[in-house]
Amino acid sequence: MTADFDIFVIGGGINGCGVARDAAGRGYSVALCEMNDLASGTSSGSTKLIHGGLRYLEHYEFRLVRKALQEREILWANAPHIIWPLRFVLPHHKGLRPAWLLRIGLFLYDHLGGRKKLPASKSLNLRENISGEPLKQEFSVGFEYSDCWVNDSRLVILNAMDAATRGAIIETRTKCIAAEHKDGLWHVTTQQASSSKTVTRTARMIVNAAGPWVDKVIQAGLHTATSPNVRLVQGSHIVVPKLYEHDRCYIFQNADERIIFAIPYEQNYTLIGTTDQDYDGDPEKVTITDTEIAYLCDAASEYFVKPIDKDDVIWTYSAVRPLFDDGATKAQEATRDYVLKWQSGDETPPFLNIFGGKITTYRRLAEAVLELVEQKLGGKGGEWTIDAPLPGGNFPMEGFAELLKKVLDTYPFLDPQQSERMLRAYGTHLFDLMEDAANKADLGIDFGGSLYEREVRYLMNYEWAQTADDVLWRRSKIGIGMREEQISALNNWMKSKETFSLTE
Repeated sequence: MTADFDIFVIGGGINGCGVARDAAGRGYSVALCEMNDLASGTSSGSTKLIHGGLRYLEHYEFRLVRKALQEREILWANAPHIIWPLRFVLPHHKGLRPAWLLRIGLFLYDHLGGRKKLPASKSLNLRENISGEPLKQEFSVGFEYSDCWVNDSRLVILNAMDAATRGAIIETRTKCIAAEHKDGLWHVTTQQASSSKTVTRTARMIVNAAGPWVDKVIQAGLHTATSPNVRLVQGSHIVVPKLYEHDRCYIFQNADERIIFAIPYEQNYTLIGTTDQDYDGDPEKVTITDTEIAYLCDAASEYFVKPIDKDDVIWTYSAVRPLFDDGATKAQEATRDYVLKWQSGDETPPFLNIFGGKITTYRRLAEAVLELVEQKLGGKGGEWTIDAPLPGGNFPMEGFAELLKKVLDTYPFLDPQQSERMLRAYGTHLFDLMEDAANKADLGIDFGGSLYEREVRYLMNYEWAQTADDVLWRRSKIGIGMREEQISALNNWMKSKETFSLTE
């Protein structure tokens, strides 16, 4: 019996979409289903960093840190519109880790990962450096080092788009409800949320990239209860009005041995996070708690001159991280590395589970998955993603400013902030989106927040967007500044239109 697909991927987060892209690029036939929108779970709830994880050095995760540090400049080169360098300021807190320990950690951080373009760490006099201005006077010494920012949900979307361009079938709002093995193949049944229509297709192999739901997918395939493989850890963030004018980020130590970040966000805000606490509940219903809000406000207020109160919080987001359960006592000590495990035996077709992982190492995870795929299905193409730009990222990694000037010259009717926002989202694909637009009227309906009909149609046609939430909170973060009536109007307009996707 001939299979419909070589590989069926379950889960449309960064791991699932990264695997689908890599596999399709090697010549495998691939289908992916996601029960909600792409990046609707863990992959849109991160701190938005491509980083090695400075604090993981304390837990002796040298292999993970090295692997992540090596990926920073690779990913920056492949997607310079959604990934770019940041400088992080680490104030020395006299009551916590000693300065000599911080210096050693930063020395390792500079040299573990083959850094080439990112600047090295250095010491700072916070009384003289601009980064010390928002901080309390007691913080006079600090350190500065490099990592990168990423628009996490767009990273997922771009991987899905590239996978689809290379032949993969991407189905959103489509849930895997059963997986039966017979005749040497998996018979995967999916159900569309909109119509409840079910479809059964065959695949030579299943890759379970369902994140927090990975154990439920295992149960669907085996029809039996299984012991938990993942430890669900809740991470929450708050967004407040911009706390300072410069472009540096902060990493703050806390008395509980955790750290939080304060990062410039969406031009007009500051992002503060994250928390780390075990979670026992439905991952779809995770929300920030009052305790988490108080924790983040208090932790940031320990350092900033201007105290932060819960009334300053204008938006929050939370997500559940599906960490591999390695038996760590504290949530913050659980490994962030990925673990790949076969679920199938000799009598069943291949069924591979992905546990854990972090967004920084998704590309390496996909390569590791494809090594195992080749063992079961036979090899096709070799590794290829290390220097393959993601959609819109085909320009020099340090060429964003020059490309922005071209956009401003080509479309002078766009507001400069709007031009930068759209170029950060779409890269060179912005010119495809705008096509022959000659004035603002050509952009169509103004939905508010610098969002126009032309952009929404593009997102519906090429990025699987179906609702206002898809557009405002995952393909962008425009929703922060929009009124409820504007969001409702956008949602109603989108419901009235037929959607088209790259899979059709």
